[in-house]
Amino acid sequence: MTRPRRVPARSTTTEPSAPFPVTERAPRAADAPYALQYAPTSSFTRVETPLERDGRRTNAMSRRVLPDGTVIEGFKILRLLGEGGFGIVYLAWDSVLERHVALKEYMPSSLADRDTGTLAVTMRSERHRDTFEAGRRSFVNEARLLARFDHPALLKVFRFWEAHGTAYMAMPYYEGPTLKEAFASETHAPSEKKLREWLHPLLDALETLHQAQCLHRDISPDNILLTSTGPVLLDFGAARRVISDMTQGLTAVLKPGFAPIEQYGGEMVQGPWTDLYALAGVVYHAITGRLPPASAARVVSDGFEPLSASHRGRYSDAFLHAIDATLSLRPESRPQDVAQFRALINEPAVAEPVQSVVAHVQETSEAHPGRAAGARRGPVHRALLATHGWTTLYVDPATPALAPAVAAPAARRRVRVAPTAVLVLALTI
Repeated sequence: MTRPRRVPARSTTTEPSAPFPVTERAPRAADAPYALQYAPTSSFTRVETPLERDGRRTNAMSRRVLPDGTVIEGFKILRLLGEGGFGIVYLAWDSVLERHVALKEYMPSSLADRDTGTLAVTMRSERHRDTFEAGRRSFVNEARLLARFDHPALLKVFRFWEAHGTAYMAMPYYEGPTLKEAFASETHAPSEKKLREWLHPLLDALETLHQAQCLHRDISPDNILLTSTGPVLLDFGAARRVISDMTQGLTAVLKPGFAPIEQYGGEMVQGPWTDLYALAGVVYHAITGRLPPASAARVVSDGFEPLSASHRGRYSDAFLHAIDATLSLRPESRPQDVAQFRALINEPAVAEPVQSVVAHVQETSEAHPGRAAGARRGPVHRALLATHGWTTLYVDPATPALAPAVAAPAARRRVRVAPTAVLVLALTI
């Protein structure tokens, strides 16, 4: 009988110097003294159990997550807060200012992995590098843009930087559920008073963004956090859009029910009305408990049931009509900016009207198809829209839903929007 071969134990040492402080690696089973290794006598195939599959996924995730205690640029990681397909968020301690922060790391799991020795981010394949780098630039640009704003309902960025093959941003650590979680825990629809309490700061935040000629383009219940001081509109997900655009993964970006038809591509121009559609979708979801019908499906057969018919008497008519109008399939039938939406719901503006878009109204009796003429931009979900000259939009004043916000002469008005050298619609590369 052949005796088993004895394998000498390998010494356990500290990993080589790395950009992150690392602890001593725990010995593996094969490192144990007198570990025995046997050659299998026959080949076999065994079905992986669900528990083992979940464990394998957990191990893969843990390899991507930085260990607790890791120090990055003065921030000590305390624990994992959450991991998505494009980034990881940690709870960290700022040793300089002595405060907790949320530290977000750019880590697209489909493109990159973690070097277990140095803990730096590496490519799964070199063919992914261009896509990874494009997403990283967009991540940094998003952080740079958010750092410019200081609004209580907008995500604040304290600091951002690039290191170890990826990028990071440090943000306030907010405590509270997302709107999606709040909806799931409620047994009754929120009152109109509660909805208006949420809408008021969110509209202020959108007005701030739109004034800077930026669009959010990812408003949904899981992107709105309810804190003790009010709702906070979370990050734009710019890196996700860029990566999905380059990999033809549009369905991974758009959220059916909240994404208006112009976000699906084509020639229709996106604008403040795009974000307002998504915000109205959030209100629709809060009232009905259901997602609004997907705009792409509504093009084929519009089964949208107006709230003014289904929930009449439970909320004010002005409020329900405003949400219905803002969920119009055609962009020109919606309120065109926050000021018009406020007018529809009878909410007074708290600040001067946004002046970032200056409209010149010119009477015309021409008939137009209802979409922006000469506005061919390619896929409109791209992160940057460069315009030179006038961007032309068409608003039908006869639309009943827009009557309070738009004058209603018999002739159709042509609205021209003042030119800008570069109109940033979202966070860009």
